[in-house]
Amino acid sequence: MRMGYQLESEKCKCYWLMILCITLMVNNINGKQGFKQFVKVVGNHFEIDGKPYYFLGTNLWFGCNLGSAGEGGDRQRLIRELDHLKELGINNLRILGASEGGQFNTVRPSLQPDSGKYDEELLQGLDFLLTEMGKRKMYAVIFLNNYWVWSGGMAQYVAWNEGVSVPNPFREPYDWDAFMRFSARFYTHENAKQQFRQYVKTLINRTNIFTGQKYKDDPTIMSWQLANEPRPGGGDWGTANFDVFRKWIAETTAYIKSLDPNHLVSTGNEGLGGSMWSQELYLDIHQLENIDYMTFHLWILNWNWYNPLKPTETYPQAEERALNYIQEHIAFANRLGKPLVLSEFGIPRDLHSYSPAAATTYRDRYYTQVFKAIYEDAKQGGPLVGSNFWTWAGEGYPRDPEHPIWQLGDPYTGDPPQEPQGRNSVFNSDQSTLEIIRESAQKMNNLGGRIISK
Repeated sequence: MRMGYQLESEKCKCYWLMILCITLMVNNINGKQGFKQFVKVVGNHFEIDGKPYYFLGTNLWFGCNLGSAGEGGDRQRLIRELDHLKELGINNLRILGASEGGQFNTVRPSLQPDSGKYDEELLQGLDFLLTEMGKRKMYAVIFLNNYWVWSGGMAQYVAWNEGVSVPNPFREPYDWDAFMRFSARFYTHENAKQQFRQYVKTLINRTNIFTGQKYKDDPTIMSWQLANEPRPGGGDWGTANFDVFRKWIAETTAYIKSLDPNHLVSTGNEGLGGSMWSQELYLDIHQLENIDYMTFHLWILNWNWYNPLKPTETYPQAEERALNYIQEHIAFANRLGKPLVLSEFGIPRDLHSYSPAAATTYRDRYYTQVFKAIYEDAKQGGPLVGSNFWTWAGEGYPRDPEHPIWQLGDPYTGDPPQEPQGRNSVFNSDQSTLEIIRESAQKMNNLGGRIISK
């Protein structure tokens, strides 16, 4: 009887020892990540571990490319960039989690260089990025596709499945209308959509080689975003796509939630500017049950509200229109009772210069006003709870500001390869802009009681 008791006692000790080891292992993983809690939506705001979460973030789309140990990678630079952003008080990064093909003005190398073939070195770059972000208590918004040409995206999926080339609008005889029509065919192309879903499934179920944690279990990730600026199309023809656009968003968000119930899901839509200025469409796609929060972008240059070559004549009205645009979307978010994030906004340097030496007078003024509008709404308990300015370049300077076309081997700046390098980039030498960012970030962090230590 005594021997049986001892055996049972030893079994019990082994059981509890095993539980302790598992607990220590899980805590070690969480310790590497820097925190344990997922970002949640509570009413019209975000919470982490029961505390409100407000943020001033940025776009760092090239983070996974820098994190690669292969071509284009520079892990030491990535670490320096993250440290600098943390010092500024930034704790939220919107990053590219999918890139396809490899045309002359698209992201290279890409995560999916050919149909169904994934670049493991670059995926490990994403592993590295998320691991380093976790150590710094930063959260990631990962977009999974792109309506535009610069990362391959929807157009590349269509091209692969139809055996044709992408009608790149930067090459003759194509234009933006031809490209947008082609890209929008993705929403009704079953093979292309299935191929995209396969990549999404692979990424969500991926195990980070540095932490041993699956992406779907990683609290470093705040949100999966369907795409960068998904639109139904453009011109008169785009309205015919409203129904298939809504359907794609509904089906895809439901699919992502079926794979990963832990993380938030967002559209990546530009707001009215990405909904063909249809309030009905914008509200329809954001009231879907699997859309956790609303997004919008703000582009006073791209929408021809502002001319940097005529700033005194055009800036005042552009600023007024921008602030009105923000208020419109706050009203939409109040209507749906969901949080709202300004995921992109930017402006060129003075006189549209691409040189880091050029002044940022109007950019500083613009950033000040936009950050103020966001803070004032958040302070009053409104739904506008965060932003990601476009964009962070840090120490990534254009090779030649006079001929700012990105070429393979050039450093990554914040501007994608289709655009002049330096157009909307914030460099680590932009002291006046950085001070505005630092002060504004601190205000947002203080709102949630989550002061980011310097």
